[in-house]
Amino acid sequence: MNKKNLRFHLCACVITMAYALTATAQATNRSVQFIVPNNQIQILGIKTVALQSQIDLIKARFPAEVVASTTARQVVSSSVAGLVAQLLVQQNQAVQPGTPLVRIASSELGQLQLQLLQATARTKLARQSALREQALFDEGITPKRRTQEAQSILMEAEAALHQAKAALRLSGMSAATIQRIADSGKPQDSITLTATQVGIVTSIEVKPGQRIEPTTSLLQISQTDSLRLNIQLPMSDNTNWPAGTKVKVIGRDVAARILSVSPIVSSSSQIVQLRAEVEGNTSQIRAGEFVTVELPLTATPGSWDVPLSAVAHDGNHAFVFVRTSQGFEARPVKVVVSAGQLVRVQGALEVNEQIAISGVVVLKGAWLNAMESK
Repeated sequence: MNKKNLRFHLCACVITMAYALTATAQATNRSVQFIVPNNQIQILGIKTVALQSQIDLIKARFPAEVVASTTARQVVSSSVAGLVAQLLVQQNQAVQPGTPLVRIASSELGQLQLQLLQATARTKLARQSALREQALFDEGITPKRRTQEAQSILMEAEAALHQAKAALRLSGMSAATIQRIADSGKPQDSITLTATQVGIVTSIEVKPGQRIEPTTSLLQISQTDSLRLNIQLPMSDNTNWPAGTKVKVIGRDVAARILSVSPIVSSSSQIVQLRAEVEGNTSQIRAGEFVTVELPLTATPGSWDVPLSAVAHDGNHAFVFVRTSQGFEARPVKVVVSAGQLVRVQGALEVNEQIAISGVVVLKGAWLNAMESK
């Protein structure tokens, strides 16, 4: 017999021996002990490790979308109808507060400026009249009533002026520009909208020459140093992560902290969304990017973190093989979660019990053979 046939014959003998091991049932719920002689354990390639109390060894991994914080996003829009005369920035351009963004030509703007100039003129006249009436009253020439009437007219004129200025500010015109128009009496034919925060132009939604309506979104500016993660959590995962739980982005030197858990489940995907705020370094991720995050799973009483290779499956049931004085016992367990090469299980296990982490396939065969022999 050549070496190849001899090796095959020895392997066949070992497997036959494993399936022919004698079994005695000592537990219910399919927990079966079966004999494995000590001198066969090494031959069969069976290795065991002692169960230890383990906390937070397994990390659950879920997909997440990187988004800009809602407080760090500026939508630039026009409050007046008009024409996009000129775009003054480009996509992905960094801007500072006051950076010109877009110039809008509008006939409505002309009407607002006219109201400003009229209100300014009436206020000047009313103020002059009030001063004159006050002087005449002080000299005893006119009665108090005329002074009061002049003051009332001045207050009405000033209120109209404040309203005209507010309407122009709402259109996007700066306070300095409004004051310059009021002082000079010269209206302008367009308005230049500017940035109100530091950020990046992430979206430009209009083109030069395009007509727009009031509240039309023109472009968006986002702060890249204020990011959040929308974590997609399957509803089937019943583990709760409270606010403040630390989150790690896999493959990046980025950490985050959970802010809240959505109370609503997506009807189409059965997904619950967790929101987390990125802390510290944000240079390694970008808004719109999809990443994988890692969440710690807090150990609960009766749960154990074991190697993936230690768990055997028979249909929908999972088992680990616990070393006994005469061999092994198939102990039923419930798989809570799996992450990489570790599995969290719950079952009737004890600290320092020896469980098989290799040779599990052979042990499963011997166990099934013992089950048939019952």
